[in-house]
Amino acid sequence: SAGGCGRIHDSTKPDGGAGRIRTSDTNRSISLEDFKLFCTIDLQLSDATVRRHVREIEKFLEYLGRSPLRVSRDDIRRYLMRFRNMSVSAYSNPLKALKIYYRDFLGIPEIVETFRFPRREIKYRWVPTKRELQQFYEALNTERSRALFLFYATTGLRKREVLRLTFRDIDFERRMIVPNKNRGRTKHTWITFYNEEAEEDLMKYLKTRKDGRPKVFPINDANFCRIWREARQKTGIHITPQALRRWFCSEMARLGVPDRYVDAFCGRVPRTVLAMYYTDYRPETLKEIYDRAGLRVLS
Repeated sequence: SAGGCGRIHDSTKPDGGAGRIRTSDTNRSISLEDFKLFCTIDLQLSDATVRRHVREIEKFLEYLGRSPLRVSRDDIRRYLMRFRNMSVSAYSNPLKALKIYYRDFLGIPEIVETFRFPRREIKYRWVPTKRELQQFYEALNTERSRALFLFYATTGLRKREVLRLTFRDIDFERRMIVPNKNRGRTKHTWITFYNEEAEEDLMKYLKTRKDGRPKVFPINDANFCRIWREARQKTGIHITPQALRRWFCSEMARLGVPDRYVDAFCGRVPRTVLAMYYTDYRPETLKEIYDRAGLRVLS
């Protein structure tokens, strides 16, 4: 291609397993559905990641306005220029999707091979103090919101992992959680626990439940966001589930729990030979380590 612009593609190419893409497949319905299946089955990406990639490609195809096979590097350059002055994530998300779509799915790697991801700056991650957690907790006014808060603070789980929990995922006798296995390649789940404070609020909350739904915390996005927003407005403290996950890691380390076990509670079990063969990740061992730490939020 002259001047690094890349040639326009308009030919039948294998798509890496979803069938053959024809020039008559000019827009979204077939190719996006096949792309979604490719990401889910071939790449084994999580449902949330698949949705994000499909959404990004849908936006690009709307911008392109023609068959995805009739594309050049200049088309992609001009599209990515829209995100040039935005955050690193705002630029990286469409580029990730475009690389998977053209390189892996359509089998046209030369169209996207010159594009690089921006470097992420190392930033200080704010960790709330225990006093700030207590103030935020006091601003929560329902049994459900308090139980949710303490679950995030004492388990180290990610936002969606808590919201996906079913009653079958919890061993109430041992206060042990075996979360639904995350199907993504970069995020994993293992075993974690919650403390007596969270247990007390969980039992209070469950007594208010009148439905038979299998999820422990059935809640829609709007109500979930309102819980945190209202408490932030009352306290002026910007606490989120992710901030509680960071606090959990920091506090467990302060209490003397080795990093490899903190990682296990947070679903980041390292895959090194040392971790695989010389670290005991049995539930009994993890519970002993968790209980010995004596993690407390409210006192």
